[in-house]
Amino acid sequence: MTDVTNAADSTLAPLLSVKNLSVSFTDEQRITAAVKGISFDLEAGKTLALVGESGSGKSVSALSILKLLPYPQASHPSGQILFNGEDILAADEKRLRQIRGGRIGIIFQEPMTSLNPLHNIERQIGEMLELHQPAKPAAIHSKIIELLEMVGLPNPSERLKAYPHELSGGQRQRVMIAMALAAEPDILIADEPTTALDVTIQAQILTLLQELQKKLGMAILLITHDLGIVREVADNVCVMHQGELVESGSCEAILQSPQHSYTQELINATPTGDAVPVPDTDEPLISTKNLRVWFPIKRGVMQKTVDHIKAVDGIDFELLKGRTLGIVGESGSGKTTLGLAIAKLINSEGEIVFKQRPIHDLNQKNMRPLRRDIQMVFQDPYGSLSPRMSIRQIIDEGLEIHSNEDANSRNQIIENTLKEVGLDPNICDRYPHEFSGGQRQRIAIARALVLQPKLIILDEPTSALDRSVQRQIVNLLRDLQQKYQIGYLFISHDLSVVRALSHHIMVMKDGIIVEHGNTRQIFTTPQHPYTQALINAAY
Repeated sequence: MTDVTNAADSTLAPLLSVKNLSVSFTDEQRITAAVKGISFDLEAGKTLALVGESGSGKSVSALSILKLLPYPQASHPSGQILFNGEDILAADEKRLRQIRGGRIGIIFQEPMTSLNPLHNIERQIGEMLELHQPAKPAAIHSKIIELLEMVGLPNPSERLKAYPHELSGGQRQRVMIAMALAAEPDILIADEPTTALDVTIQAQILTLLQELQKKLGMAILLITHDLGIVREVADNVCVMHQGELVESGSCEAILQSPQHSYTQELINATPTGDAVPVPDTDEPLISTKNLRVWFPIKRGVMQKTVDHIKAVDGIDFELLKGRTLGIVGESGSGKTTLGLAIAKLINSEGEIVFKQRPIHDLNQKNMRPLRRDIQMVFQDPYGSLSPRMSIRQIIDEGLEIHSNEDANSRNQIIENTLKEVGLDPNICDRYPHEFSGGQRQRIAIARALVLQPKLIILDEPTSALDRSVQRQIVNLLRDLQQKYQIGYLFISHDLSVVRALSHHIMVMKDGIIVEHGNTRQIFTTPQHPYTQALINAAY
């Protein structure tokens, strides 16, 4: 690894210099210019943030640094990427293997898809060490534990045999960081490292990266669309839009006095305002009493139940017609499990009353007629929309089951619904992979809305979206609620989005409600220390 002191004192040249870099993709004789002649420098021990919305070219630029693009479909019509004066784009595969992980580490956006589901974490981190720092097995074992301790994973020696699915989102991200740091690289590329994490976990990961940077003297290239994160950690900022670098400078200069209109839009894109005003009503839409979802822990040859994971443990709440209840909490707090239980998608105990009708004892057959009134929008629209079905088929599926309309009438309903969510009806015969994240989420909302439900359960519907797209989705949900008096259960860890949409907020921790009140009260005078910690981490 580069000597920390020497790296910090070096003023001869930047550690990484990207010069006039272009990236194009060729598909069926069509050439798409994804990056158009960008240039930037990264100095040793500093953090440079590359910001912009989805499709701006920031991740493509970062992947180019390690030549991780799908070549030969990808190409570089122009440019150099100089690492300590060496042009990475001209390096052969043998040299690239030395640089990747050894000199330049990378943390990918989604650790669940980046980690191998078939290997435990000891083996995955061990592979990095065996490749770049060969040593005896006992030394590698000790180094893995040391790395996991360094990134703050609790009880690391007990976690070595765990597989990715057995860890929380924050824990998986810590494992990814440990892998990226295994060979003590000079540069760490962090591609949206906190996008889908809770605000408190985000704060922990960012603090961790800053501490490790100081300890190891690394330079960090941070890829993000979240300017709140940039404000906390970056020294310098480059703003990308449609493949071009539109503005660059110190973090303070960019955020306090942005010159380019696009940078100004990004800074002002955070969802704001209050939930839609609603008429006074005491008509309950859905309520629960002592709702519980316990998962058994089984051990031994006979798989006897020795304990329970109390994912939801005695929840009481009531949502009135046309209102939004925001449910917030960290991963593992039980908020998604609560949403699935209310939708009768998992088994639960306790009472669930929908429109003054008890539904907790209904079997799937008797629950089916109520499905059109209770719809769900999931966190990942790409995962929840069938890749084999066209948009028309996806939205029509519920209509076919729950309505008596003929095909022509259903098509008209589908087209009208797409217009309502801000999409062109001409997209009907296209497929989910042809759309951006924000467009896919609008399609998911259209699928739920087409049945004119009374209740929509929204599970983290904006967590992976750019701030400007988040704002569009929030405005869309407000408009639909005002027009149709739909009730929303809005599950999220993003407090700025929750604040903009919710009339009341319920804070969950370890399966129970720790605080419940109207939105203004929760944000201005939070009573519970956990609520205070969430708000302090977000603002």
